[in-house]
Amino acid sequence: MVGVVVSFLGYIPPGNVNLTAMQLSINKSLKQALIFIITFSVFEAIFTYILMRFAAWFAQKQDILQILNWILIVIFIVLGILTWNKGQQNLPKQKDFKKSAAVRTGVILGIFNPIQIPFWAIAGTFLISHNLITTKGFGLQIFSLGSGIGAFLCLYLYAKFAQFIQIKFSLSSKIINHGIALVFFSLAIISAIRLYLS
Repeated sequence: MVGVVVSFLGYIPPGNVNLTAMQLSINKSLKQALIFIITFSVFEAIFTYILMRFAAWFAQKQDILQILNWILIVIFIVLGILTWNKGQQNLPKQKDFKKSAAVRTGVILGIFNPIQIPFWAIAGTFLISHNLITTKGFGLQIFSLGSGIGAFLCLYLYAKFAQFIQIKFSLSSKIINHGIALVFFSLAIISAIRLYLS
C-alpha cells in the first residue's frame, strides 16, 4: 500500500510521463494512452525495485543526480518543442496509430526517466530508514509492484482528465497541446533555475 501511495503522489506533479499520457489521450485515443500507461507502469515497477536496492548508494552520488537533472531539462525542452509543433498542425486524432508505437513510448520513458533515480533515491532512503518498508523477504518486491500500480492509477487519471477537459470545454487539440508544451518549457526553466541556485 505504501508503494501505491508514494508512486501515485510522485506522478501528480506535471512531468514528462504524465504529460505524455495526456498528449496520447488527446492526439491518439484513450486506448493508445492506456497501452502506454500499462507498458510504462511495468517498467516503473522493475526500475523501482532496482533503485530501491541501491537507494542509499544513489543518494550519495550527487554528481550523477546533477547530470541526470540536466538531462531531464533537455528532455523537457525537446518534449515541449515536439508538443508545440504537434499543436501547430491541429490534426484530428490518428486512429491508425500503431499499438507498437505506444508500447515503444512506454518502454523508452520507462527506461530513460531521469526523475525516477532522484525520486526513489530520496523517497527510498526515507522509507527504509523510517521502517515504513522492509528490505527483508518479499518486502521490496511487493513495494515495487505497488509503485507500478500507483503510477498506473495516476497516469490513467491524467489521460481521462485530458479527455474530460477537451470534451467539457470543447477545446481543440491545438490549444491543449500548446498548453502542455508551455508546461514542459516552464518545467525546464524551473529545473534550470533550481540547479543554478543549488
